Amino acid sequence: MASAQAAIDIKKSPDEVWAVIGDFGGIADWMPGIESCRLEGENRILAMTGMEITERLVSTSDDAHTQTYSIVDGVPVEFHQATITVSADGDGSTVTWDVEARPDEMAGVMQGIYQQTLDALKAKLEG
Repeated sequence: MASAQAAIDIKKSPDEVWAVIGDFGGIADWMPGIESCRLEGENRILAMTGMEITERLVSTSDDAHTQTYSIVDGVPVEFHQATITVSADGDGSTVTWDVEARPDEMAGVMQGIYQQTLDALKAKLEG
C-alpha cells in the first residue's frame, strides 16, 4: 500500500474553509469535473465524465476539521482511504489531503487529482 499527500495554504480561516470542505455532500460545488453528487446514507455518489464513483464517509469531526472517506465503487482500486484536514496557519489555513491506496500507483494518481482540486478550492475561496 502506498500513501501520498496533497497540500495547500489558503488565506481564509479554518472555519471558513471547513464550511466548504466539511459538507460531505457538497463536493460538487468545489471539485472540478464533478457533474453531480447525491447522498445515500453514508455514501456519496459522484457523477463525472460518464462514470459514477461511490465514496463512503468513514469519519468526520467538525471540531478537528477532519473528514475521512473511502472509495467503494467506480474506480479500479483494491483499497482507498483519504483524509482531508484543515488546520490553522497564521491568519489562514493549511489544507492537507492524505491518501492511502492499493495498487500503489493509484496513490500518486489520487495525489495529482487532489492537488488540482485544492488549487481550485484556493481560487474559489480567495477569489
